[in-house]
Amino acid sequence: MTIIIRWIINALVLLGIAYIVPGIVVGSFYNALIVAVVLAIVNIILKPILVLLTLPINVMTLGLFTLVINALLFWFASTVAKGFYVEGFIAAFLGSLIFTVFTSVTHKYIK
Repeated sequence: MTIIIRWIINALVLLGIAYIVPGIVVGSFYNALIVAVVLAIVNIILKPILVLLTLPINVMTLGLFTLVINALLFWFASTVAKGFYVEGFIAAFLGSLIFTVFTSVTHKYIK
């Protein structure tokens, strides 16, 4: 049950980000649900590989390069999912930062 609640919260956060950040467009709530799943899959499969490959840069920047990786994966998800568009890196960076903060806070209280 908590997985479904987290999935819906992620979709709602994505819809909110589309209203806040210029350059990010989510077509509908259904598209937001699909994008939430795509982002989860991308973060499970690709993120650990990219963090491992960029470990020297990550160590040199004291972990701040992880924000760049998150933005690139957020941008990549827009190429995979239809109905979800991110115009550039700055929009992807702001969107991924807001998405990470809101989902981590909301998931902390849902157990």
